Amino acid sequence: MSFSCVPRCVARNSKRRRRDSRAGSGTGERSEGGVSWTIRPVHIAAWAVLSARHIHDPVTICDSAQNTGSHQGDHAPVESDPFSTLFAPLTSLPGIGPALAPLLEKACGGTRVLDLLFHLPDGFTRRTAISALREAQPGTVVTIALEVMAHHAPTTRRQPWRVKVMDREGHEADIVFFSRARLDRLPIGTQVAVSGKTDRFGEKITFPHPDHIVPITQMDTIPAIEPIWPLTAGLFPGQIRRALKEALGCLPDFPEWIDPHLLAKKSWPCFGAALHALHQPEQIPDQSPHERLAYDELFAHQLAMAWMKRRERQRPGRSLSGDNTLREEALARFGKPMTGSQLQALSEIDGDMAAPRRMLRLLQGDVGAGKTLVALMAMLRAVEAGTQAALMAPTELLAQQHYRTLSKLSPVQVGLLTGSVKGVARRNLLLGIQAGRIRIIVGTHALFQDSVQYRDLGLAVIDEQHRFGVEQRGMLGSKGSRTDVLVMTATPIPRTLLLTQWGEMDVSRLTEKPAGRQPIRTTLHPLGKLDAVIDGIGRALDKGDRVYWVCPLVSESAVSDLAAAEERFAALRARFGDKVGLAHGQQDSAEREAALAEFAAGRTSLLVATTVVEVGVDVPEASIMVVEHAERFGLAQLHQLRGRVGRGAAASFCLLLHEDGMNETARRRLTLLRDTEDGFLIADEDFRLRGGGDLLGKRQSGLPSWRLADTDRHAGLLRIASRDAAYLLDQDPGLTGPRGLAARSLLRLFGRGDALRNLDAG
Repeated sequence: MSFSCVPRCVARNSKRRRRDSRAGSGTGERSEGGVSWTIRPVHIAAWAVLSARHIHDPVTICDSAQNTGSHQGDHAPVESDPFSTLFAPLTSLPGIGPALAPLLEKACGGTRVLDLLFHLPDGFTRRTAISALREAQPGTVVTIALEVMAHHAPTTRRQPWRVKVMDREGHEADIVFFSRARLDRLPIGTQVAVSGKTDRFGEKITFPHPDHIVPITQMDTIPAIEPIWPLTAGLFPGQIRRALKEALGCLPDFPEWIDPHLLAKKSWPCFGAALHALHQPEQIPDQSPHERLAYDELFAHQLAMAWMKRRERQRPGRSLSGDNTLREEALARFGKPMTGSQLQALSEIDGDMAAPRRMLRLLQGDVGAGKTLVALMAMLRAVEAGTQAALMAPTELLAQQHYRTLSKLSPVQVGLLTGSVKGVARRNLLLGIQAGRIRIIVGTHALFQDSVQYRDLGLAVIDEQHRFGVEQRGMLGSKGSRTDVLVMTATPIPRTLLLTQWGEMDVSRLTEKPAGRQPIRTTLHPLGKLDAVIDGIGRALDKGDRVYWVCPLVSESAVSDLAAAEERFAALRARFGDKVGLAHGQQDSAEREAALAEFAAGRTSLLVATTVVEVGVDVPEASIMVVEHAERFGLAQLHQLRGRVGRGAAASFCLLLHEDGMNETARRRLTLLRDTEDGFLIADEDFRLRGGGDLLGKRQSGLPSWRLADTDRHAGLLRIASRDAAYLLDQDPGLTGPRGLAARSLLRLFGRGDALRNLDAG
């Protein structure tokens, strides 16, 4: 038996009140946040039965689900989905019709009652009750009883209406507004309660457009503390306040899913109390209600992720091992020893591949840390074990780069499968893959098309420029029976994203750069010094240096980006002649490859480009990177661009050109990049400054859509949630104990019904 707290206003109908009175000593009361609460026993097992049987969120009206049955003794309640009230449409609430519902849906970002409850205020207004106008200070929000004395019409179209009012001491004030319609609520001689921000016009107090004007008999309906909810055009605070009052009345009883020690340590209210304290406060709440709800959302996400990780670990795999002969031959071709960091990561990968379970591991490292070599060693282990390996890249350009690199090092045949491979060449390649003659296959998303049949795919390596979708990753993994999966990232991942986006994976980190990598000196230059920078580039070209010149991200439009690159190309070509080449994403692959090949061969020595050179371009002779309008790029992207140089023996430089008057935030970002080459530090700072969605792009990031949590502000809570989710599943793998059953309700509340379905399906 467990307890849940339910606001007394929730138990509105008489059946619930009679039920509470019959519960006898099993009930109690407490006060929290100025709200009175009823404490009553809840049969958690009954909740679990309902939660498991109603995985698909039904849509029924709120009133039909108000009475969830008797809780007397140990009897389970009448079988009724306790979530139906929360998953019901907004129109199920009294007073919300077809005109108001779309406005509320737009404001709260959803169509359900629960979406409205999760539409939290972003501030609060304190309305101070005063008895006389002399107590009012200009700029403060007050509530006062006043008598309407006269109406003063405007004398010009731009003047407002003024309503003269008087307090009980005979002091006068003006209510000011532009709509004549409000006069109907202010008949001369009536007494009204007015609440709003005060101002002063001459010697007289004024109320410009007060928030509330009600008859004096309804003065107690004006809240002393009023939440400030984000609104949309046409939606008014009173409408959302009334809708939330009805929505709060639909909250069912929830058993507690948070660890009791954490709950006590944080002094958090229960779930219903937290919503009530924010939407109907009797005093301005502290951070605890919002923190509690943020933790609920983070905990639900981490619980689902932790379960996914356990499921992956339990999936049957097969042991892949080898005698290292292919690896030794590849390393001999490479000509350099692996770093300690590479050897550690490879040891972790080998352990996973040798185990009789399916590997799902993330390999992340700094720019130039040698991820591709580690991936090749893993693929050769799969080949030594008698299977095939595939490497999937996000772009054809990067796939071609990987193909060239692996072909030089691999002792076995490597095939390249992209969308541009067609006709007889494609047919022969597919036959070679199916027959097993081609042991390592590099490609784009073409690798998981239905026409591609592997003889025996043992390892799938996914090189994500940012992130492939989970479905794409799963499709490639499904190409082989019990295929191991290794995911690589182009840049270090912020710690927060590791928990929220890659939390189901084991992680290996490469923290060392290979021997011979040169430090890169990074400098900042205002665009006002552009001519001096170009002069310096000219001197470098005369000495035989090779230079990248990356043009700014003007907008999300490829056309405008291209225009910027072509304009800079024309200017530099006029200055330096045929030494200047151009590469951008709008070129066909043959033209772009030709431009890159000319640069790599030294036939051109200055390459003007868009961010097409961000990944997958390896020219060891390049020693200078110029980034124009660097303030328009993300830190991680700039770090990736900088990593294109410093790959050879020559000293290398990165010149960041910026607007003369850039703001302090932009200056702080570029200064951080100037002062460190630590990609992990840069990734964390970039996430903090820009947010995950902006950092990766909303569609590419795969980030959860947080309603209540902020992964920057609540980063500490996220780490606690991650640990607690793992602990709960350690103690209760099936979520069948008291807290586990309560956590099932949490998963449903936050849209993790798929995790429950999979959990129950085994």
